[in-house]
Amino acid sequence: MTAYMDHKDLANEVIDSARAQEIADGVHRVLDRIATAETAAGREAGSVRLLAATKTRDVGEILAAIDAGIRMIGENRPQEVAVKSAGLAKRLGERGFSLGVVDATADGAVAGAAAAATHIPFHLIGQLQSNKIGKVLPVVDTIESVDSIELAEKIARRATMRGITVGVLLEVNESGEESKSGCAPSHAIDLAQRIGAMGGLELQGLMTIGAHVDDERTIRAGFAHLRRTRDQILASGAEGTAGCTELSMGMTHDLAYAIEEGSTIVRVGTAIFGERAFI
Repeated sequence: MTAYMDHKDLANEVIDSARAQEIADGVHRVLDRIATAETAAGREAGSVRLLAATKTRDVGEILAAIDAGIRMIGENRPQEVAVKSAGLAKRLGERGFSLGVVDATADGAVAGAAAAATHIPFHLIGQLQSNKIGKVLPVVDTIESVDSIELAEKIARRATMRGITVGVLLEVNESGEESKSGCAPSHAIDLAQRIGAMGGLELQGLMTIGAHVDDERTIRAGFAHLRRTRDQILASGAEGTAGCTELSMGMTHDLAYAIEEGSTIVRVGTAIFGERAFI
């Protein structure tokens, strides 16, 4: 168990009104920033989706963000997915939302209720060890941190056994920083094509973390290269790549650059929830 989970009850469902208002204000500010960046880039309003990065945030905080307009959430750690998912699914169901992938073995009533609800996509945006795959399936719709054929094959096998299809984004280390995960950019097209051909997986796009530098040109260059890579994958016409349209790139500090370079999903935590008390 992650150390901070001994000090914070991540399954807690109740927060006070002041904290809920703080979160709502954060959501609205970020949505305004996205709209401004879309306009500046000449992009269609609503072409960029906001994913709330919920690492170390409890169920009550996440619900406050959803009540304020968040329609996609992402967790970094499988342990947090396991702790929060039941409470989130229950409380979202009361609000007319659904969470998670519907198992093919679910009965008709469960499947029908899920289909009638407004779905909240749940992404895993942090690293996934193979022994934790069972913790996130079938709760998460999409795993954004697939960076090798070996991991993709293991997810595909587990998904096929459950009778579900899991969305994946291929993570690419565009900055080349050793501290970051992701495949080498030179391998991305080949890996994407191989993943696209796997059963149990749906290749939905690419993901990267922007370079941790102050130089705007360097940050933009990584984002622009990921966009060109995505376009090459689509142009290849390879099996299973037609849906490779998403570009998950941009966070609190660099989302405007990412949007100008073509991002379709920005992952924001701090600007919504405030600074984390735990790492």
